Amino acid sequence: MALLIHILACAFGLGSWVAVNGLWVELPLIVTTLPEGWDVPSYLTVIIQLANLGPVLVTLMHKWWPGRLKETAVIYSILSVGIVSCFLLAFFWDEMTVVAGASHSTAFFIITFFLSLVDCTSSVTFLPFMMKLPAKYVTTYFIGEGLSGFIPGMVALMQGVGMAKCVNTSQAHVNLTDGEDSWVLQTQYLPSNFSTEIFFFFLAAMMCVSLAAFCALDRLPQTCRLSTESLVPGTVSPVCSGLDNPGAETDGKGVQHESNVTSESRSLAAKPKHSLCQLTFIYSLVLWVNAVSNGLLPSVQTYSCMPYGNLAYHLSAALASVANPVACLFAMFFPNRSLVFLGMLGLLGTGFGSYNMAMATLSPCPLLQNSEAGVAIIVLSWVFFTGTMTFVKVMVGVILRDRSHSALVWCGAASQMGSLLGSVTMFPLVSVYKLFKSGDFCNTKCPI
Repeated sequence: MALLIHILACAFGLGSWVAVNGLWVELPLIVTTLPEGWDVPSYLTVIIQLANLGPVLVTLMHKWWPGRLKETAVIYSILSVGIVSCFLLAFFWDEMTVVAGASHSTAFFIITFFLSLVDCTSSVTFLPFMMKLPAKYVTTYFIGEGLSGFIPGMVALMQGVGMAKCVNTSQAHVNLTDGEDSWVLQTQYLPSNFSTEIFFFFLAAMMCVSLAAFCALDRLPQTCRLSTESLVPGTVSPVCSGLDNPGAETDGKGVQHESNVTSESRSLAAKPKHSLCQLTFIYSLVLWVNAVSNGLLPSVQTYSCMPYGNLAYHLSAALASVANPVACLFAMFFPNRSLVFLGMLGLLGTGFGSYNMAMATLSPCPLLQNSEAGVAIIVLSWVFFTGTMTFVKVMVGVILRDRSHSALVWCGAASQMGSLLGSVTMFPLVSVYKLFKSGDFCNTKCPI
C-alpha cells in the first residue's frame, strides 16, 4: 500500500506544472507559426503572472473564510479545466483573429491563461492536500512536480524541438573585390518528428493521469492516510524517522515506538516549534528560491547557453530537468532540516545562478565560448543550480508540512509571489530595454 501511495502521489504531482512547462519547451515550434513570432515568450510571461489571480483568491479565502473553501472541489475543478484546455489547445493553438488590423493568436493566449490559472492555483491547493498524508509522501509529490518539467522536456527532445544545423548560404549581393557571391553560415532548424498537436494531446494525457491519481488519493481509507506502515521495534526507516514521526517517543534502549494516543494528539505533539525569526527566514527563503528559479533565471537561459551552441542549450535544459527529480529523491533518502544548512545551500545555488546570469549578460560572447570547457561549465552550472534550489524547496515544504495546513498554504502563496517578483523584474529588462542580446551560434564572431 505504501508503494502504491508513493506512485499516486508522484502521478498527482505531474499535473502541477506540466502544462506551462510543456508550452515553454514547445516554443521553438510555436513561434515559427504564430504571428507574434519571438515576442510570444514575453506574452506568456505576462499571462502567467495574470493567472496568479487564482492563488490570491484561494489564499484570501483561507485567511478570511477558513473552512468555506473545499480543497478537493477546487482540485477537481482545476484539473478538469486543465484537461479541457489542453485538448482545445491541440485544435485551436494556431487559429488567428484580426484585431486592430493585425493578426493575433487570440485563441492561443486565452487558452494559455486558463492553463496558467490551473498551474498557478496548484501551488496553493495540491501541497496543502498532501497534508492529509504522512510527510514522506510530500517528498514523492515534489518528485512528480519535478517530472512535470522533465517528461515534457524529454518528449520535446524526441520531437526534435529547436534542433538546428549550420549551412552555407549565398548572400544576395555580389562581392565587390572579386565579383563573386559571398557565402555565410546560417542556422537552419530541422523539421520536427511529430506535430505540435500531438504534443498538446500528450499534455492532456498527463493531466488525465494526474486527475486519476488524485481521485485515488482522495478515496484512500482514513487508516491509510494516517499511517501506511507500521514500525517494527528495532527496524526504523531512515526516511520515516526523519520525516514521518518527528514526535515519536523512544524507550530506554533508544528504539522508537508510537504511544497509544489518538492521531490528533500525535499530530499536535509532532508540530515543530519555530520562532518568529526562523519563520521569517523560512518564508524569505521560499520567496527567494522561487524568484530565481521560476522568474529570474528561466528568462535568460537561452541567452546564457545558445552562444555555446545548440548542444549546450539542449544539454542544459535536459540535464537540469533530470536534476529536479534527482534532488527530490536525494531529499527523500538524505533529509536535512537544518535551517543553517538550507540557507548555505540556497546561497550556493545563488552562486551558480549568478554565473548563469553573468554569461547571459555577456551574450553573444560569454567566457570560454569556443572551448569544450565553457560548454561543460555552463551545463554543470545549470544542473547544480536546479538541483540545489530543488532540494531547498523540498525540505522547506516538509518542514512547513509538519507545522500546519495553513503553513503550506502560505508556502504556496510565497512561492507564487517569488515567481511573480522574479518575472516582473526580468520582463522589462529582456523585452522592453533589450539588455540581453541573442547570438547566432553559427555566425557570431567574437574576439579571442
